[in-house]
Amino acid sequence: MAENPQYRFLRYAPRDGSNMQLSPTRWERMHIDPWLTGLFLLIASMGLVVLYSASAQDMGLVMRQLVSFIIGFVVMLVMAQVPPKIYQAFSPWFYASGLVLLIGVMIFGEVRMGAQRWLDIPGFGSVQPSEFMKLAMPMMTAWFLSVRPLPPTFKAVVVTLMLIGIPVLLIAEQPDLGTSLLVMASGMFVLFLSGLRWWMIGACVGALAAIIPVAWMFLLHDYQRQRVLTLIDPEADALGTGWNIIQSKTAIGSGGVFGKGYLNGTQSHLHFLPEGHTDFIIAAFSEEFGLLGVAVLMTLYCCIIFRAFQIAFRSNHNYGRLLAGAIGLSFFVYVFVNAGMVSGILPVVGVPLPFMSYGGTAIITLMAGFGLLVSIQTHR
Repeated sequence: MAENPQYRFLRYAPRDGSNMQLSPTRWERMHIDPWLTGLFLLIASMGLVVLYSASAQDMGLVMRQLVSFIIGFVVMLVMAQVPPKIYQAFSPWFYASGLVLLIGVMIFGEVRMGAQRWLDIPGFGSVQPSEFMKLAMPMMTAWFLSVRPLPPTFKAVVVTLMLIGIPVLLIAEQPDLGTSLLVMASGMFVLFLSGLRWWMIGACVGALAAIIPVAWMFLLHDYQRQRVLTLIDPEADALGTGWNIIQSKTAIGSGGVFGKGYLNGTQSHLHFLPEGHTDFIIAAFSEEFGLLGVAVLMTLYCCIIFRAFQIAFRSNHNYGRLLAGAIGLSFFVYVFVNAGMVSGILPVVGVPLPFMSYGGTAIITLMAGFGLLVSIQTHR
């Protein structure tokens, strides 16, 4: 029987127990990936520069973002020292802890701005457990599938979908549709990379299509349905729900090819562009640096994704290969969703642009994920 072409992803590199010997480089002995580190530093520098302009030259905000970057890099370096087999062994416990915290949010969580997403832990402060699931989900699904025959059987696929569905529903109930979709995508990517047969992929797509009308009628909140309607016709409420998308597209278009120049953006500086330093920061960036600047930024993002897949193909064990591939694809989703909602081709779901948008939790979570990636690369 012919091999599933998709399964070649797992056949590309030597299997567990291979006697292939590699001579570690100086960087690998320090557990540092110079390519990823260089790309992170470059994008982080660009992010701080743009944040200074988009935040009306608020230096305090820039310094807090810089502190978050430093903490994130330290987290990445520390996590890179731990061998992937340790992460593999602790993946179920990490996932279970995340589920317990999500249940705790549902029962004891704090309500802020109409959403119940935070859990107050005495002596530690408020935490958002849904952020932990961005890492726990791909780690758990990679652990579950890596110890079973691949491509996965129908039973294994069903169990994996259950592992994905439970936390996704808990997060969506908070409500936090954007994070729930990101967590679901991180788990589904692992399932896809495990060699999922195409008929199973078709069945999943068909089931999702059947669920959409039900979700629209009974699961989505009024404001979530309004976001979809606004995407279709933002001019229907130009001064209300459509304001964000209209001003964002105006800022992007006014930048032209070369942009208006640094600190010369009008939409953000005159406060027409909402959330210019967080979710809509790429609109402020595009206005000042134009199409050329956005092209450079997207090229850097593509280099990070390419490096993630390169590490995945070079991994010598299924857990590392599946996890690294899922991290790379998840990073692509973060960039695509943010750029899509800012440019008006996707609904606004509150997904920050990696390493550019203001937000310490998002930066530290991202860097922790790339710490796993560097661990897989340097412990080959």
